[in-house]
Amino acid sequence: MVKKSIHEINSKIRDGSVNVVTAEEMVHIVGELGAEGAAKEVDVVTTGTFGAMCSSGVWLNFGHSEPPIKMQKVFLNDVEAYTGVAAVDAFIGATQVSETLGMDYGGAHVIEDLIRGKSVNLHAISHGTDCYPRKVLDTTLTLEDMNQAIMMNPRNAYQKYNAATNGTKRTIHTYMGSLLPSYGNVTYSGAGVLSPLSNDPDYMTIGTGTRIFLGGTQGYITGAGTQHSSGGGFGTLMVQGDLKNMSPDYIRAANFTGYGTSLYIGMGVPIPILNEQMAQATAVTDADITTNILDYGIPSRDRAAVRQVTYEELRSGYVDIDGRDVPTSSMSSFKKSRIIASELKDWISRGDFFVSMPAERLPKDVSAKPMKQTEGIALVSDIMAVSVVTIDKDASVYDAAKTIMETDFNHLPVTGEDGSIVGIVTAWDISMAVSKNKFDLVADIMTRKVITASADERVAVVARRMDQDSVSAMPVINKSRHVIGIITSDDISKLYARRS
Repeated sequence: MVKKSIHEINSKIRDGSVNVVTAEEMVHIVGELGAEGAAKEVDVVTTGTFGAMCSSGVWLNFGHSEPPIKMQKVFLNDVEAYTGVAAVDAFIGATQVSETLGMDYGGAHVIEDLIRGKSVNLHAISHGTDCYPRKVLDTTLTLEDMNQAIMMNPRNAYQKYNAATNGTKRTIHTYMGSLLPSYGNVTYSGAGVLSPLSNDPDYMTIGTGTRIFLGGTQGYITGAGTQHSSGGGFGTLMVQGDLKNMSPDYIRAANFTGYGTSLYIGMGVPIPILNEQMAQATAVTDADITTNILDYGIPSRDRAAVRQVTYEELRSGYVDIDGRDVPTSSMSSFKKSRIIASELKDWISRGDFFVSMPAERLPKDVSAKPMKQTEGIALVSDIMAVSVVTIDKDASVYDAAKTIMETDFNHLPVTGEDGSIVGIVTAWDISMAVSKNKFDLVADIMTRKVITASADERVAVVARRMDQDSVSAMPVINKSRHVIGIITSDDISKLYARRS
């Protein structure tokens, strides 16, 4: 049994005898030597990721002006920063957009501009007090003019990400990029085999106080990130580092069409190999990491999973959806992730970076809760017609025509012998049959592939499905596929008209 300590590994870093490999290299080493042999051979495994991390930003301290001001609102290059703390502290968030340029420029760009040594224009306003009499301030600052500039990101480095596609008939624009209609493409994010949290899924060495590579300098994990959902394999990190020491090679602003701005963050976490268990964990491959492809065309928190997929499949360039090869593209840079893992490896090998154990490990088996909403969410059951009229599949077209004439419905769910739905017939179907003198059975003219809804579904989800499938009504069925109601596009339009 192999057992090492952080002290032993750091001693090897000091004397230059440490053996450091990247997570990508570790896969082959464990394959050749086994977990025990790899644990004896390797001291540290480095990871890396470079992707858009919207939940990022920087705390800035500008210093006091003369006369002093207590900033109530502050703008940096016309991007508002949060000032609800002390007089001249502010937090600039990556996704905050410009007052004048909108989505073309945002907090992420301000952050990159500062790292690149550019000047930014500061405009601040205040109501003025006896101790802070100034009411307006305009000045130009660089990063070096500020007392502190501490990057503090509430949620970075997801353990893995859901992939995205679009089942609607139009292109949609999301934080996962532009998604083409009718499952035209799949986008994904994350570094797979190099992902920090995927290489230590039990968080044995990752937690509060862990020293990391952040933006080209040394930073720290300050705890679990917001929305940390380790129970489902979606752990996150809260991190911080000194912006003044960061490099634009690893901190880059980005624009997402129709969504806004984000900040690409380069991060690497070293994983000390203390035992065979850690060696085996760091041998994870792209084929071992699974995620779901979600339909982002559904305007809901609970998007439908189109299928499960591995990162190996995603990185191959194509995935199969309903028998069709759909192209995939990454929103992260695997090339840059490799560079980060390699640079962190070099730092440790040169003795410039020491590993550390967390003061507190990240929580395991926890899940993020959805928002509690006190205003009700419209469900299908709230607006569906419950006095729905159905017709038997063995009824005649004449009977169907008569039923539609005698009721207010333009759609008749068709039922079988056991009362379950087997099709649907519309006034249009009947008109076409009559025009052709076809007075056969309903079963002969009905649509057999019925698009249905459940009573507990959100109206917004059903509305999107109606649009996607080009239907104007859906029978509402229970678990036994018995018809309990019907919802139409008119019902949905009336609901939204009332709310507006």
